[in-house]
Amino acid sequence: MNLPGKAVIACVHLLPTPGSPRYGGDVEAIYERALRETEVFLRAGVDALLVENAGDLPFYPQAVPAETVAIMAGVTREIVRASSVPVGVAVLRNDAHAALAVAVSAGARFVRVNVHAGAVLAAQGVLTGSSHETMRLRRTLQADVAVLADAGVKHSQPFAYPDLATEVRDLTALADGIIVSGELTGLETAPDDLIAARSRTKGPVYVGSGVTPDNVDRVHDHADGFIVGSYFKVDGLAANPVDEGRVQQFMKSLGRG
Repeated sequence: MNLPGKAVIACVHLLPTPGSPRYGGDVEAIYERALRETEVFLRAGVDALLVENAGDLPFYPQAVPAETVAIMAGVTREIVRASSVPVGVAVLRNDAHAALAVAVSAGARFVRVNVHAGAVLAAQGVLTGSSHETMRLRRTLQADVAVLADAGVKHSQPFAYPDLATEVRDLTALADGIIVSGELTGLETAPDDLIAARSRTKGPVYVGSGVTPDNVDRVHDHADGFIVGSYFKVDGLAANPVDEGRVQQFMKSLGRG
């Protein structure tokens, strides 16, 4: 996966999928909204897309059921076909194996893994990394799919690592890129955390949350790219549809509008 420097990775948050508590009963609506928002992002000139089952609250801790994998593979395949930029997959909360399977079947180029190594305490309970299995599965599938791993993942408390730099040191041998986030969705990523991550890896480091036109200057020099989700939504709320004006505003803040 080749991304330009200071890449903007826009999140395509799927509506609740079949089997999840908030599923509305209309599969076509999931496809239509995802493809509509994909068009918005492509018009604005983003560099990559990240497909997430963000509407599937409450999330399964690790393995998701077959119906989730099926709908994500189908939607992601359509997004890949419609896109001229790399597409990635994150299966929430932490199903790296499903993400790889979706990526391979849909032609996606990367996956995001919330807990790739170690363990954290989150709302879903204890989440454990399975990098030993994930990287072997990638080899077995002969998948040309990059693995981007969160360090200090949001909405969690770590068990295994005393600090973020130590976690990044371990992850850098197990992943193709590192994602550093704020404590919660939409909260700003601390520049000091990005600096700490950079000190322990030669690979790319991405901002995973909280970046806006107002604060991007504070993290710009310390990151290789920005994963943007909630800021791109109406009123900045993750559950809302994408607001094209906010997408354009963010791109202009990077001198690209």
